[in-house]
Amino acid sequence: MTDNGSKAFIKKFLAGSGILLLLCVLAVVVFDPFFQYHKPLKGLKAVLTDKEYQCVGSLKTFDYDAVIAGSSVSENYNNGWFDQGFGCRSIKAIRSYGATADLCYLLDLAFAHQELKYVFYNLDPSALVADPQTTYELTGCPMYLYDDNYANDVRYWLNKGVLMEKIPYLIANSLMGDYDENDSYNWAQWKEFNSDMILGLYIRKPSVSEMKPETYYEDVLRENLKILTDRIDAHPQTRFYVFVPPYSMLWWDNIYREGDTDAYLYNMEQAMETLLSRENVKLFYFQNDREIITNLENYMDILHFSPEINRYICDSLIKGEHRVDKDNSERVIEEMRTLSREIVEKLVKPYEDRIKVDLYDE
Repeated sequence: MTDNGSKAFIKKFLAGSGILLLLCVLAVVVFDPFFQYHKPLKGLKAVLTDKEYQCVGSLKTFDYDAVIAGSSVSENYNNGWFDQGFGCRSIKAIRSYGATADLCYLLDLAFAHQELKYVFYNLDPSALVADPQTTYELTGCPMYLYDDNYANDVRYWLNKGVLMEKIPYLIANSLMGDYDENDSYNWAQWKEFNSDMILGLYIRKPSVSEMKPETYYEDVLRENLKILTDRIDAHPQTRFYVFVPPYSMLWWDNIYREGDTDAYLYNMEQAMETLLSRENVKLFYFQNDREIITNLENYMDILHFSPEINRYICDSLIKGEHRVDKDNSERVIEEMRTLSREIVEKLVKPYEDRIKVDLYDE
């Protein structure tokens, strides 16, 4: 091949490569399966299945006036339940761990882009003792999607998985599937909820640790409450519906064996007192719902309950049931204290022959 022929080939190759790269970038920007730049195109649905990649983008670009914020137990809510019950347009802000700092990071994004009428906030007891620093970067989340620097989005534009999997998946679910946009991030359809599942997944600590003092988590508790109340105080026009989900009685058995019962009850008591001092907060408590937490048929594991329980929680928020106020908060905690003792002394006993024991516990 002559020098002129080689040069012509190189020019054509570079031009062709450049056009191909440009087409790749254009496809990602136009279809935008992570919704970094715009809402779904007309005719396409908001297919939300990858929260680490899509939650931030959807909070930036979608139209909404309410946020459902929470951990993995919040993924199985149908947004339409809240929309119909409260006359709003809701979107999920989900972080599997449900740590306070992580959820409030998502709330900050939402408040920066929309005026919110409601925040429906799932408060897990573990969130009160979680690290008060965000964990997105530490856990390998795609931080180039979390900032507003388009220069580093090349990892999004030229991503084989996005081009070959995410865009076709978006199109297929929009045009041919029966995907319900209100079921964003829902995982329940692939799981079973029954006593066999929860008992099979619960590995019980055979020994019982010495009970920690009530104030064992005091420092981190105060930090997490401040993170949450800072957002509540900064947005007095927003109504915060804060609700504590109903973990199963095996969760209570587990924290008893870890020596955490007294400290966790104290944490919740302090959280109630702090949150109830805010005028724009309505607080709901489901952990003492005996009918739910003692029925193992409602659960997949010691934490995660069926979508029917998600619906029950939403309906209760709408009706104002299970609400905690300044007059009944002490009674609610005492009822939970009594029920937690009954669980470990009596209610778990019939299941002990089906519970697996941690053979490596020291």
